[in-house]
Amino acid sequence: MLGNNGEDDRRLVLGVARSANDNAWRERLSAAEARTAMAIAQLHGLPDVLARVLAARGVQQDDARDFLTPSLKSLMPDPSRLQDMDDAVARIADALQAGRKIAIFGDYDVDGATSSAIFAKYIQWLGLEPIIHIPDRIIEGYGPNGPAIEHLHQNGAELLVTLDCGSTSFDAFETARKLGLDVVVIDHHQVGETLPEVDALVNPNRQDDLSGQGHLAAVGVTFLFLVGLNRELRRRGAFENRSQPDLMALLDLVALGTVCDVVPLQGLNRAFVTRGLAVMHQRRNYGLTALADVARVNGKPAPYHLGFVVGPRINAGGRIGDAALGARLLTTEDPHEARAIAERLDQLNSERQAMEALMLEQAGAEAVAAIDDRDPAVLLTGSEDWHPGIVGLIASRLKDAHRRPAFAIAYDATGKGTGSGRSVPGVDLGKVVRQAVDNGLLEKGGGHAMAAGLTVQRDKAEALEIFFNETLKSDVEAATAKREIKVDAALTATGATLDLLELLEKAGPYGAGHSEPVFAFPSHRVAFADVVGKGHVRASVAAGDGTTLKAICFKAEDKPHGKMLLEGRGRNLHVTGTLSIDTWQGTPKVQLRILDVADPQKSRL
Repeated sequence: MLGNNGEDDRRLVLGVARSANDNAWRERLSAAEARTAMAIAQLHGLPDVLARVLAARGVQQDDARDFLTPSLKSLMPDPSRLQDMDDAVARIADALQAGRKIAIFGDYDVDGATSSAIFAKYIQWLGLEPIIHIPDRIIEGYGPNGPAIEHLHQNGAELLVTLDCGSTSFDAFETARKLGLDVVVIDHHQVGETLPEVDALVNPNRQDDLSGQGHLAAVGVTFLFLVGLNRELRRRGAFENRSQPDLMALLDLVALGTVCDVVPLQGLNRAFVTRGLAVMHQRRNYGLTALADVARVNGKPAPYHLGFVVGPRINAGGRIGDAALGARLLTTEDPHEARAIAERLDQLNSERQAMEALMLEQAGAEAVAAIDDRDPAVLLTGSEDWHPGIVGLIASRLKDAHRRPAFAIAYDATGKGTGSGRSVPGVDLGKVVRQAVDNGLLEKGGGHAMAAGLTVQRDKAEALEIFFNETLKSDVEAATAKREIKVDAALTATGATLDLLELLEKAGPYGAGHSEPVFAFPSHRVAFADVVGKGHVRASVAAGDGTTLKAICFKAEDKPHGKMLLEGRGRNLHVTGTLSIDTWQGTPKVQLRILDVADPQKSRL
């Protein structure tokens, strides 16, 4: 928030103007939000730290109680508010009641796998068996394609439903039309004014959709569709002699897709994840349970487990293995098959990690050379030696390391490149990629603000980089002008208790658009620090009264804050990070994930 003189009125925390990672530590709360926090605490009798967390995330004093108990019932919109929803519901209800064969065409990421799984499980509850097709990332690429549609038609499909894809599949749907296939699209990606001719296209991000649900992942849109379909089938009397499908039982998969697609955990998305985590804890889905066991997920599941433990293993199938493994895992009713698929995905994930490490070393060197040479606002890296299924991960690493949008492109022997980009808040990659398509620089491309995919010929890469930088330079400069960490409150190791975490959990779950609370720990002694695993730094920090707090600093061995920890044994340092519960042999303990450190003697300007 800006004060009357135009300057940020959020004060420095512990006076840290320049940390080990060159960040300023600032209070997340503005002066106005601090007043709101005080009002929330007084009006609702809530502890100050919880009130501060709520106010800093835009919660107003009158809304605090409802925010702490998010209700699907109150947040769920009428599905009919989405453009084309009623047409889609009617078309599929007709097909189900007529016993027509339905083919599901889903995307190869977690959002696509979970969307396909909840749609398939609903149909299976009705006693029908759909065909599920997840495209091979390398051979088929993103979205529906003619050969796959022809294959589905040959296998008896009469109605094609695309999930998490299809909004721009003009050529593929022309093939479907010629074959006599009905087509329903359920998607969430940004699209232009012109849409393919299909029977129904449900996408809250189409330009004529006024539902206000554009923040949903595809799995959230699919769930809304199932709510509408269930309502229509009930109206038609389909459940007079049978029980209705249990839609609430699908929320673990809705939560998984929502978290892994990194959509804002606000409003309905937050309710999906809150309820979905509770369903996941019941271990009702054989596939999710098997994968959690293989990945050694302990304690209550949290968004972290979905986004960084379970999700990457499902994605590994689509990146370097069989793209259909994820959907098969999430729909199987055989615990033995679930265990076998989970173990295969875990193995693929290990192979993916090894490949990623090698690619990242090469991409990192290329990025550093580009920054030293011309300091581009957008990084564009590529190689013929890279696996196209991993370029999105490389782009994400480059974006984090260099604090600017980044693309990584895998070229084949003909010079055709398949690339993926990741952005920083405030820079819309999906928009600029679509502009590059319109300008003839890309064969195809699309996405949303924070992530985009593209297909480019190598001889156009230089022109593409120039276009990206000319178009986005001012946006990137504005988005990256401030290097800072926003801190919710100061704590000591003594105050970092399980009771505090239980309290903070009420304001969660945390994720994209609803960030985890960050705490600063003033002048704590580094009692212990060493390197563990693949470049992580584990540590123990102690408050003045001797209370210690275990900590982990991921991938920090060669980073400034990691080095300061390793070299700071026995010294007092300011530390900032997030808190979580680490369960070891059934015993929960508080753990600090360190984001940054600062020398109390040198961090002030």
